[in-house]
Amino acid sequence: MVGDPSVAKSQFLRCVLGVAAYAVSTTGRGSSGVGLTAAVTTDHDNGERKLEAGAMVLADRGVVCIDEFDKMNDADRVAIHEVMEQQTVTIAKVTSCTSHASSHTSHDKHNHVM
Repeated sequence: MVGDPSVAKSQFLRCVLGVAAYAVSTTGRGSSGVGLTAAVTTDHDNGERKLEAGAMVLADRGVVCIDEFDKMNDADRVAIHEVMEQQTVTIAKVTSCTSHASSHTSHDKHNHVM
């Protein structure tokens, strides 16, 4: 959703959170691509690696509301394109999460500033 400041975009997202059967909320300002998708972490006690779900994975079969999407770092925004378009999260078998994405906008127009 795109709109001018003070047109109740954040309030609309809060309403969606209230009526959706399952919803997760986050902000673009404080979110990373890894925090939104998934991350591979190492357990300090036994050294085993584990996969930790991000907000978009936690919202599986539900709604994820990302407020202030325009404030998100470009690299982090790119990391969630696969989830939005393909409904999948690709995890590389390394110490961090990677994601490959592509996008198409309606009418083949692209707005570089969201």
